[in-house]
Amino acid sequence: MFKTYLKAIFLAIFCALNASAAHSISLLRDPDIEHGLQQLADPILRAANLNSERVKIWIINDMSLNAFVIDHTHIFLHAGLVLQLKTAAQLQSVIAHEAAHISNGHISRRLANARRAKMATSFGVLVGAAAAAAGHTDAGLGLALGATGSVNRVLLAHTRIEESAADQSAVRFMDSAKVDPAAMAEVFELFIGQSTLSEDYQDPYTRSHPLNRDRIRTIHAYAAKATPHRPDAKQDYWFSRIQGKLSGFLRAPQWTMRRATGSSEVDRMRRAIAEHRSGRSSTAQKIIAQLVSDHPNDAFYRELQGQILLESLEFSAATKAYASAAKLAPSNALILGGYGRSLLAQNTKSSNAQALKILQKARNLDSRDARILRDIGTAYARSGQQGQAVLAIAERYALQGDMQNAAIQAKRAEGLLPRGSAARRRAQDILDTAKTP
Repeated sequence: MFKTYLKAIFLAIFCALNASAAHSISLLRDPDIEHGLQQLADPILRAANLNSERVKIWIINDMSLNAFVIDHTHIFLHAGLVLQLKTAAQLQSVIAHEAAHISNGHISRRLANARRAKMATSFGVLVGAAAAAAGHTDAGLGLALGATGSVNRVLLAHTRIEESAADQSAVRFMDSAKVDPAAMAEVFELFIGQSTLSEDYQDPYTRSHPLNRDRIRTIHAYAAKATPHRPDAKQDYWFSRIQGKLSGFLRAPQWTMRRATGSSEVDRMRRAIAEHRSGRSSTAQKIIAQLVSDHPNDAFYRELQGQILLESLEFSAATKAYASAAKLAPSNALILGGYGRSLLAQNTKSSNAQALKILQKARNLDSRDARILRDIGTAYARSGQQGQAVLAIAERYALQGDMQNAAIQAKRAEGLLPRGSAARRRAQDILDTAKTP
């Protein structure tokens, strides 16, 4: 997952909800959390007639309360909101609401409005060099949102009419997915007191999603007409696991140790993380080893074991743990990325060669993880493929939204790569994107 003190991956999203200069924000990429989020989202997305293979739920490294969509394939949740919610149904209600904005065409209309206003040049998917190699020449390295307040108001702030429509659709999706729609009203109750605060003190959700008591009453009315549904044990489990791992890395270790005192697997996972972050690696390794023994087919506990061992500088043992995780989840790019990272840490001729193969597969599966691009650049450099190494640097800059440095490195890569090669075309794609006004 994250590094010991947070593995924050910067994506080129610039959100200036306060109408001031934009600030870059970071994604928290973790295979366990992302899998759990998809488990919660899949029934909602199916009810919304959205492709659950394409629509991904990602966590933003921000402790304020917010959730938003800026395209048709990603729903962003702030870490603070995920940690604040109390039930799986509440989190699913947030996902349902954001999915409704996609399903109802609100994002398409907003993007069309932005284009007409000539503000869309800073928004969109950057030309995807890594995705292009897989044949998806229109895919992107990263998402970018314009830096001006006006662009953000167009792309993020929903009208009351859109919010009402999304509420109705979300309740319908939840009912179809057998999720209690009353959970949506519970979430809105978290925000209602914020409507009286000055904008400087409001959570961004209140500013981008207009909210008042009438809207909550309407939600209660919608929910009263829907079929009541009992909590789903599987969904509750994944919600607990998502919150447990997220809080384990984001909260102070002492905070975790005071609360994770039970014998459940989630509490044990939290203690392993807290012990590791406190520098008690031996204790952390014992806890996670027992979890792996108790759940031998759980790829994500093995991935966490690999991370703890890798960050404890036990490279060979880390590689074995990651290899086991990769065998259980051979198509999980983040697990493969960790596997390749552990092999690079050994830094032998054979481990570097193996790392390159694994990281190439990881990048083809997910070209939006800056760690994979960093590591594959290292692997290419160690194999003597300097052009590919420089290209990976360019791709990483592009993913982070730094097109000036991306163009500099892409120009270097272009001069090192063979004419007509797919890699050289990827470098040229970045250069073309950087030139686009």
